[in-house]
Amino acid sequence: MVQRQARARREFGCLAFQDPGELLGRDDIELVVNALPTHLHPSLSVEALRAGHHLVCVKPVAWRTADFDRVVAAARKARRKFAPFHQRRFTPCFEKVRSVIDSGVLGEIVGIGLSFNSFSRRWDWQTLQEFKGGNLLNTGSHSLDMAMCLLDFHKPDKIFCAMRRANSTGDAEDHVKLVLHARRKPVVDLEISSCAAYQGETFTINGSRGSLTGGSGGLRWRYFEARRAPELKLTWQPIPGPAYCQEELPFVDRSWRARGRQEDEFNYMFGRFYTQMHDAVRRGAAVPIAARQVRVQVQVLEECRRQNRLVRLPAEGWPDPA
Repeated sequence: MVQRQARARREFGCLAFQDPGELLGRDDIELVVNALPTHLHPSLSVEALRAGHHLVCVKPVAWRTADFDRVVAAARKARRKFAPFHQRRFTPCFEKVRSVIDSGVLGEIVGIGLSFNSFSRRWDWQTLQEFKGGNLLNTGSHSLDMAMCLLDFHKPDKIFCAMRRANSTGDAEDHVKLVLHARRKPVVDLEISSCAAYQGETFTINGSRGSLTGGSGGLRWRYFEARRAPELKLTWQPIPGPAYCQEELPFVDRSWRARGRQEDEFNYMFGRFYTQMHDAVRRGAAVPIAARQVRVQVQVLEECRRQNRLVRLPAEGWPDPA
């Protein structure tokens, strides 16, 4: 911690504190960004709001709905702005995915595949349950936020989650498979794995008239226009000859790649988030990420952890306020 404080002073010329209370007690601060290790998020967030500061909290704000509600209640009581930091909503590729879906060219969306995979072996605090580590709460918070966006923030009626620890040194999961089903919404198949040497595409969207696939490196989608396709008529009679139904649809192929300032994905999404957060604090605009939207995600996280009770190592680190 001392080394990081020295680095912050050296690189940014800023003040650095070992005790968060020293920072929160200042009266010349408008906004606090809570980027502490995960298990400290709810408690420090409430402290920051009670001290009268606006708040951005990195993911996940909480792993239990009750803790999330405690942060929201503190913001409401203090009359301060609170925004969960899910900046990946603003990545150019995800904005484009949502735009293509909203255009209707893919028809009724029936299936959404999200894959946030890599092959890596970790040995830091993010592999420990006592610090609320693991793929679900770490990378999974971002990908699950995308899933909730594509489900219009409807709480799934059915949630299936399988988690296991495969190649990390700690006791938290590094492989997660999650399937979400909400009434009259697409089925979402989400995978967050550190055991994937072949990563595949980030997005796979299937609809009644076409599909989309790709990720940050580019997107492509293919669809047919209903007005140009032959009209189908249901038949109860056998099709002549030993054959299946076959037709040649007039598919349209499209593609997209980030251009201009969107090529710098990191600064683009951070800029989009914090520009809106600035307007929220200084001009009274809405925060970029609404708490009510993220609450649905926390409910899913809580259910996933309920379904998967992993064996825990003895706690040896700093105290867990939970």
